[in-house]
Amino acid sequence: MTGFAVTLVLVVAAVGLLRWRRPAWYWLTFGVTLAVVRVLVRYGSVMDACGLTVPPPQWRLALARVTNRPIPESRSPRILRLRPTRTGLVLRLKLRPGQDAFDVAAASDRLRHSFSMYGVTSRELRSGVVEVRMTGYDVLKRVQMPIETETRQMRVPVALRQDGSVHYRDYRAIPHALTLGATESGKSVYQRNLVVGLAPMDVALVGIDCKQGVELFPLARRFSALADDPDTAAEVLDALVERMKRIYQVIRAQQRITADVPDAEIAADIWDLPDHLRPVPVVVLVDEVAELALYANKEEEKRRDRIVTDLVRLAQLGRAAGIYLEICGQRFGSELGKGITMLRAQLTGRTAHRVNDETSANMAFGDIAPDAVLAAIQIPAETRGLAIAGDSSGGWHRIRAPHTSLRQAVNICNRHADRTPELPELAPFRPTLPGSDVTPVPLAKASSATT
Repeated sequence: MTGFAVTLVLVVAAVGLLRWRRPAWYWLTFGVTLAVVRVLVRYGSVMDACGLTVPPPQWRLALARVTNRPIPESRSPRILRLRPTRTGLVLRLKLRPGQDAFDVAAASDRLRHSFSMYGVTSRELRSGVVEVRMTGYDVLKRVQMPIETETRQMRVPVALRQDGSVHYRDYRAIPHALTLGATESGKSVYQRNLVVGLAPMDVALVGIDCKQGVELFPLARRFSALADDPDTAAEVLDALVERMKRIYQVIRAQQRITADVPDAEIAADIWDLPDHLRPVPVVVLVDEVAELALYANKEEEKRRDRIVTDLVRLAQLGRAAGIYLEICGQRFGSELGKGITMLRAQLTGRTAHRVNDETSANMAFGDIAPDAVLAAIQIPAETRGLAIAGDSSGGWHRIRAPHTSLRQAVNICNRHADRTPELPELAPFRPTLPGSDVTPVPLAKASSATT
């Protein structure tokens, strides 16, 4: 008996240590089984305590009175499926008549306490069916992306959501995005993950990094063009606008709008073109947008207006031409001058890391998801990389990108350097590649170097 007690104490201690040091391993070994049992045993009483039950129908009450049987109990939502995952449980519920998906969402915090889970979120799949996602531990404390993700063209897995699902940056669904955050909040790592995800794809990367290229230049082998100062950035954006106009001419020539052409074959953007005519899509990454909008004299003001005008044009018209904007900054408000709020209105995707004031959070979510503003200003300083992601639908998620070191990003970009397309409009802005067989070209335009 003493040996059994000692063994039991050691097992309990090992389980406790595993839960503390390796919560993911604990969940996969012990936690998932305990959670399933807990949910199934407590389900009826928890639904009743959380106000998620409805009275029995009148015909059942009448039948009970006629047959002198006990009055039926209130009915809970019916469980359609209970599926364990590597981070928690997914519970699919069929709502009873009179119940609404908002009732389940409002009771999420009470369900979290009642089922002893770390987090509970819900979403409506279709009329009367709600999916409740439960996480068994803090998945954002130590981000571990799943080995297999649903990656496809122009869709990049960049972070992990609080409910354990993968957060994707889908450029075809959300063409342009804005990323805000204070210094040391994790913006650079988030941007680095975007570049790493796009590197294996058939896409051209254009970087504008006015911090003398210190963030993006190490990844230069995978970039078709790089600008490290506002003057060069203005010329790069001019070239992109010209490329956009040329692509629209190609689309126009291929539309073939006649009565015998099916609707699905009428080209409206580059993805409707045949493969041999489809231009390479371009993703433009702006590291610090404020450096493009600030000016100190009249000449710089003219350059600034030219840059902002080009960015607004690309944001309004670039999607069909396969040009997508990814703009980062610490602040993005009207104090940056005219045209900035017009540009921000075109940036559908919004991501906010830790910000220093509520005004900065309002710049990201005040016009699309007011509830996310409070979540953004509550991000603690010690959790770098934690962010709030939302879009124009009003929904938002708490996400965190896995830490990707600069060395890892450089290695991946170098590995896929052969995928870097050569675009004629951007050829003068190809970055210098030390040790490459390609003739090095400075960041500044070649014409300016020869004068």
